[in-house]
Amino acid sequence: MSRNHDTTDRQLLSQLQPWLDAAAVVTGNAVDPRYGDDLSGKGGGRPELVLRPRSAVEVAEILRLCSGFGQKLVVHGGRTGLAGAARVQPGEAVLSLERMTAVEAPDRAAATIIAEAGAPLQMVQEAADAAGLMFGVDIGARGTATVGGNIATNAGGIRVLRYGMYRAQVLGLEAVLADGSILTSLRGLAKDNSGYDLNQLFIGSEGTLGVVTRACLRLHPKPATEVAAFCSLGSLDAAIALLGLLKQRLGPLLSAYEVNFSPLYGAMIAGMAAPAPLPAGAPVYVLAEIQGNQAELDGERFASVLMQAVEDGIVDDVVVSQSPREFRALWDVREEANRFLFAIEGLIGVDISIPLLTMAAFLREAEAAIRAKDGSAEIYVFGHLGDGNLHYQVDTTEPAAAYEIIYRGVAACGGAVSAEHGIGLDKKKWLNLVRSDAELSAMRRLKAAFDPHNVLNPGRIFDIA
Repeated sequence: MSRNHDTTDRQLLSQLQPWLDAAAVVTGNAVDPRYGDDLSGKGGGRPELVLRPRSAVEVAEILRLCSGFGQKLVVHGGRTGLAGAARVQPGEAVLSLERMTAVEAPDRAAATIIAEAGAPLQMVQEAADAAGLMFGVDIGARGTATVGGNIATNAGGIRVLRYGMYRAQVLGLEAVLADGSILTSLRGLAKDNSGYDLNQLFIGSEGTLGVVTRACLRLHPKPATEVAAFCSLGSLDAAIALLGLLKQRLGPLLSAYEVNFSPLYGAMIAGMAAPAPLPAGAPVYVLAEIQGNQAELDGERFASVLMQAVEDGIVDDVVVSQSPREFRALWDVREEANRFLFAIEGLIGVDISIPLLTMAAFLREAEAAIRAKDGSAEIYVFGHLGDGNLHYQVDTTEPAAAYEIIYRGVAACGGAVSAEHGIGLDKKKWLNLVRSDAELSAMRRLKAAFDPHNVLNPGRIFDIA
């Protein structure tokens, strides 16, 4: 619907005033520049209006009135996504959940916790830990990324292999629809087949169908054992073989399986303050982790399988943590990849899923095609090999060609153009490579049903005519 901006904005703010405190409405020059930024570094517009509610009731009134006035809203959590979903577009106001950060005490008997959408992931992790439990999702941006944002993108992270994606952690949601309706399902029941499971619609929908305000999340027993092993291997095939061996011999003990390809490992350890666990020069490095509850046996089982892998010629060299300090040091090497890559100006990066059977062919063909366009391109690849999620980064003078090569290669090998960060604004031109017309049409029908005035995160995932 069309809007006379000045008159409509005054009317909207006038009707919002009874529902919101003074700190909840920020306008004009008082808007902090951070609301126009996101982690992708591409920059967005500085919004003229930022709304900062404290409750689902306040969110409901904001959405009801904004829908009536046709005011577009972009929903903000921690703004750590890399697909541009939180980047402000012209005419959009910001709905920030940064004041909704409450985390309830965990229910130990049910192994659940209820958190507001603006709570950082780390707050949930710390609350679970204090209760002798753990939360199954962990990502590098844990201190900033929020529960609501994680739900909106169905975040994965480093332990999907053991605990599943964020979807698997959600037992119930409170969400507000564009018309102000509040849907509440926070009972935390492991089994509830009472009609449609509406919770699932909001997970991974990037805030386009409704705004999640609270979540009931599944917790897990805290492991008594955490051991990490850092391995050098001669090929991707060897890394896949080691993954299969660890799964077969250790089962659910295996909690993470991270990969780092040459030349990334050598480049990043060159500037690392701490000593590298293994020398550079191998084609592939793997960080494998186990979590268990038999401290006297788990480490021995892990070491036994790794030694078998060395004897069988699968692993060239391996270092196994012997203490919590060494365990953390090996994970610090994994996180060094992010620090190294974020320091490279102009680097393009994609977050993709590739079937293990076609991964080697994809890597080989994508590199050859990129180098044919730009012989000086630097390619850095790492990721969560245990679930097929790669972070593929290219330092190139031909970024448009590199994107085209990567995403078309992903589609050709049966992969997905987004594994963790969603589609947002930046990937929607590629979505049709991996989703059929029928699927896209169904998505648009859902959007039209839940948000008929297209005010919630408009233009994210796909455009509406």
